[in-house]
Amino acid sequence: MTEEQKEKIIRFRGMGHGYGNIGKELGISKDTVKSFCRRNRLTRADIQATGQEDRCRECGVGIRQRPKMKKRVFCCRACREKWWAEHPERIAQKAVYGFTCGKCGKAFTAYGNKKRKYCSHECYIAHRFGGGGDG
Repeated sequence: MTEEQKEKIIRFRGMGHGYGNIGKELGISKDTVKSFCRRNRLTRADIQATGQEDRCRECGVGIRQRPKMKKRVFCCRACREKWWAEHPERIAQKAVYGFTCGKCGKAFTAYGNKKRKYCSHECYIAHRFGGGGDG
């Protein structure tokens, strides 16, 4: 087996290809690919144990996990924010507080802020500064 074939096996296993598909692609036996993967810890169990097969929940890009760190679910901040914006029902909100607006009297809820007094910035300005005119 050539060095080029070895590099391709490593790359294809990282992308999730099976032994048979890799063997066909490179023109070598499935068993040769399988034994190389076992010797180099590229089996499915080894990949799952090291977390190399983790994928971003939003875009599907592979995520390399860092040892002794919290497991990453998203590849970047943009993917995380996009996913949560599209799935608000999945948020387990534990700090939701109910209030009545100090200006308009409308009932509203706020997440994470126990001291909120107004339902919007406009109500805050109107109540605090008398309508927010040209000052």
